[in-house]
Amino acid sequence: MNQTLTMPLTKEAAAGLTAGDYVTISGVIYTARDAAHKRMIETLEAGGELPIPMEGTVLYYMGPSPARNGRPIGSAGPTTASRMDRYAPKLMELGLAGMIAKGKRNQEVQDAIVKNGAVYFAAVGGAGALLSQRIKKAEVVAYEDLGAEAIRKLLVEDFPVIVVIDSKGNNLYETAVKEYQSQ
Repeated sequence: MNQTLTMPLTKEAAAGLTAGDYVTISGVIYTARDAAHKRMIETLEAGGELPIPMEGTVLYYMGPSPARNGRPIGSAGPTTASRMDRYAPKLMELGLAGMIAKGKRNQEVQDAIVKNGAVYFAAVGGAGALLSQRIKKAEVVAYEDLGAEAIRKLLVEDFPVIVVIDSKGNNLYETAVKEYQSQ
């Protein structure tokens, strides 16, 4: 099924998604990769506050290339999600509603998705130049010293993703393989 979502991502909207749905996202999402995730968790452990809101937020695991003239961002393809697996459950406990990346998630993350009513989306790897055309505005909002891994606030319009793990725990990577093998 094709669905359109406007951010922030509510629990009700997440609950209405099913693994395999094609979705377009519009509104504000944030980028964060390995170094930013590590710093956010260290900040929490030190009793500090996160530099971005978590409630209803969707994080895009991406580090862009430099922007060309007249563009808000360069190539913006997804990175592999598993590198953020050790940090994701804690952020979901704080309200993180969704994640966009590529690749499989570990069982702890899958369990946290279900427990917290979140969702994991995949963006197509290798399509970073095309995906960047859906980003209308980009600004660094935290950890500028991390360069490409700084946290960015993105304004996206009709950003295409696929639901991989829905809030009920259905996992497209597992169901698609089973379906293929049964043919």
